[in-house]
Amino acid sequence: QVQLVESGGGLVQPGGSLRLSCAASESIFRIYISGWYRQAPGKQRELVATLSTGGSPNYEDSVKGRFTISRDGDMNTIYLQMNSLKPEDTAVYYCTSGPWWGQGTQVTVSS
Repeated sequence: QVQLVESGGGLVQPGGSLRLSCAASESIFRIYISGWYRQAPGKQRELVATLSTGGSPNYEDSVKGRFTISRDGDMNTIYLQMNSLKPEDTAVYYCTSGPWWGQGTQVTVSS
């Protein structure tokens, strides 16, 4: 059973930055498309960014130019660099790849 473990969430002021990490127990990111989703209170889970097996990123419009998805060379960890954070980015962030999901990490943007 593959496990995905997110880390890096926290409280940050508007305009600040955070980097989320998602560590996989196996090198699945070379096999499956990976991605980050988020879910704010009272809202549906939404796609934030994806990374193809070939390394091509795609972003939801509201995060383009502010967020960057990437992965490390051993294909065991993906990242979400989040800059210029806004209060509306507040949510639980989940990583996913293939059929697997992480447990989520809370990101709160507030002054």
